[in-house]
Amino acid sequence: MYCERCRRIVEGDKCPECGKLCKRDVKDDDACFLWSGGQIWADMVCDVLNQENIPNFKQGSIGAAMAVLTGLSAETFSVYVPYSHYEQAKEIAESLFQENEAEAEQEAEDAGAAETETEEDE
Repeated sequence: MYCERCRRIVEGDKCPECGKLCKRDVKDDDACFLWSGGQIWADMVCDVLNQENIPNFKQGSIGAAMAVLTGLSAETFSVYVPYSHYEQAKEIAESLFQENEAEAEQEAEDAGAAETETEEDE
């Protein structure tokens, strides 16, 4: 099923995000929610999707006027892709963030090892 309000693919007939009853199946050209986060990450996701020729767009949650007042760091962007490309886009987005998590974990381990070596030298 498809939630027209949230643009989410929904299991069952009720959207877990907004609570709206979903009355229709998702169509190939429906814009489907893929991911949300800060501007830099959203730009990165869109760039990689563009490189893979996957149509996409991002939408801010607070709007341009509020983003000007509060700064872009307060803005959250949602990335959407057509349902016909959803599975491929989902795999790409998941792989991007798995790689980044692995890099962050490795950096934390490296920093911890360097800190331990420094303490042992003292």
